[in-house]
Amino acid sequence: MKYVIVSGGVISGIGKGVLASSTGMLLKTLGLRVTSIKIDPYMNIDAGTMSPLEHGECFVLNDGGETDLDLGNYERYLGVTLTRDHNITTGKMYSHVISRERRGDYLGKTVQVVPHLTDAIQDWIERVARIPVDDSGAEPEVCIIELGGTVGDIESAPFVEALRQFQFRVGKDNFSLIHVSLVPVIHGEQKTKPTQAAIKDLRSLGLTPDMIACRCSEKLEEHVINKIAMFCHVGPEQVVNVHDVNSTYHVPLLLLEQKMIDYLSARLKLSDIALNSEDKKRGDNLLNRWRSLTTSIDESFECVKIALVGKYTNLKDSYLSVIKALEHSSMRCHRRLEIVWVEASDLEPETTEHEKSKFHEAWNKLSAADGVLVPGGFGTRGTEGMVLAAKWARENNIPYLGVCLGLQVATLEFARNVLGMKNVTSAEFDPDCAEEDQGVVYMPEIDKENMGGTMRLGLRPTIFQAETEWSKLRKLYGGSHEVHERHRHRYEVNPKLVPRLEEQGLMFVGRDESGERCEILELRNHPYFVATQYHPEYMSKVLDPSQPFLGLMAASAGILDEMLANDTRSNERAEF
Repeated sequence: MKYVIVSGGVISGIGKGVLASSTGMLLKTLGLRVTSIKIDPYMNIDAGTMSPLEHGECFVLNDGGETDLDLGNYERYLGVTLTRDHNITTGKMYSHVISRERRGDYLGKTVQVVPHLTDAIQDWIERVARIPVDDSGAEPEVCIIELGGTVGDIESAPFVEALRQFQFRVGKDNFSLIHVSLVPVIHGEQKTKPTQAAIKDLRSLGLTPDMIACRCSEKLEEHVINKIAMFCHVGPEQVVNVHDVNSTYHVPLLLLEQKMIDYLSARLKLSDIALNSEDKKRGDNLLNRWRSLTTSIDESFECVKIALVGKYTNLKDSYLSVIKALEHSSMRCHRRLEIVWVEASDLEPETTEHEKSKFHEAWNKLSAADGVLVPGGFGTRGTEGMVLAAKWARENNIPYLGVCLGLQVATLEFARNVLGMKNVTSAEFDPDCAEEDQGVVYMPEIDKENMGGTMRLGLRPTIFQAETEWSKLRKLYGGSHEVHERHRHRYEVNPKLVPRLEEQGLMFVGRDESGERCEILELRNHPYFVATQYHPEYMSKVLDPSQPFLGLMAASAGILDEMLANDTRSNERAEF
């Protein structure tokens, strides 16, 4: 097993996740099997109880693991399926060590950070790195490990020490470290001091970088590269310039141009790994398709505007998987994506002059969009604005995609304005509402006391119902009888209301195995009015877009009928 560690210095949010994902993707172009692990130094067991405005979105895996959003990056770039154990947190590791201590596994020894916690971290990494993550079912050959946070923070100290020891456990030829650092531009001058200080801190902790990835808004000047190399004790070829490019999908090719993979191949002796002709062919095909993808981005000029009506729009990372699914779909449609951010609460009528100004601005944005997307969320704030957005899309034949909460508000809107049920609401919005007014109910099997890991989570089947061949979404899925997507919710459409909704044309074309739980709704005689209780964005891949999102993008671009006629699912699929 070869291990590539990606750490970061100077500031957080510097792009370690994209660099780790891009490095893994390039290693896959060699024909290697690649996996990924994310280390998060926070004390939470997982990301499930964190506010999206605090930490960005919570990404959900097949096994129901609620993890850091960077695992989504790994899956999208590498075309792999990770597990909850691929996300290591401080809380998870301490819980693991303490449970062992309670069982008496340490035979009465005083349990300490070193060696017990650091050994547990290393054991965890070695175990998880060998879990098969692709369709081959074979053990990966390379593991990319991203160390979250900033080196030098007290929270990450046990992990840094564990990795220092780990380099000797696995051997020099199997361990390589890439450190991502910031090169700011001040008054036109590229400053190297922050990077020098970051590398000094890293070395003082016992880790020596093999490569330094310098994030800068512009291309590094040659003398700056040489200065960083000299003062950081590496060769110029070990300094990689990660400057701003057209999209994050260009980053792998930027690294390839700078011969990063050539260096890593030599450093880790990757040529010693036996690969057959099929492995190499698969790698070459991946690289060719990725090049075509970036060319498509550069040559796309027609713009499609999607209004994203959400409640966490102040932090765009709250909707990272949604953004990426839209990007993947726009690239497939050869269109330039413009996301129009609409704070849902601004769509609700207000009283003060400032609020009126925001109200008119929000409605101008919504009415100018080619398509409307209402994503998931929790709580009551902004939900009436989401209902109004769904109403606008339905009545004006604007393509609409609702996800999770977006399905629930679309159902409530239809019940209020078509069925005349003016008081219908969700048990989430009004727990004390009358039973006959509950359009959305709390799922009976869900734990109401404990919040962490208690929702309906992970990969589950959705069955298309009989006589739904007309469904645009079913056609996008290739006419499949059954699809498997990832879930994360506590509430669902009240099954008692469904017959009345369907009588008026709001059809629940997809349901769970019991036939009771509503998973997909679709409005007949509309260009594209679709909503899913599951989160299709979690399974969207760079080279294999999510079908509900692809449908929204194609309908908004006016090419959905053409796409359906060409049977998108029979086209070439992503060969990761």
